[in-house]
Amino acid sequence: MDRTPVSSTNIRSIGYDPQSGILEVEFTTDEIYQYFDVPEHLYQQFLNAPSHGQFLNDYIRYNYRYQKV
Repeated sequence: MDRTPVSSTNIRSIGYDPQSGILEVEFTTDEIYQYFDVPEHLYQQFLNAPSHGQFLNDYIRYNYRYQKV
C-alpha cells in the first residue's frame, strides 16, 4: 500500500485502501499497523489533522480493529 509521509513526532506515513477500508499507519519506530473498516472521510480528516498522533488516539486507535503488520 502506498503511504503519504506526514509531519509528526510519532507517525511517519499514512496510507489508505478505499476498496477494503484499510488504513495503514507507519510509526517512527518502524512499526506498521493496519486499521480495518475505516471510512474514507475519516482517513481524509486524519491526513489533514493538525496533530496526527492526537487524531489517531481520539478517533481511530480505540474505535477500529487493528493488527500489527
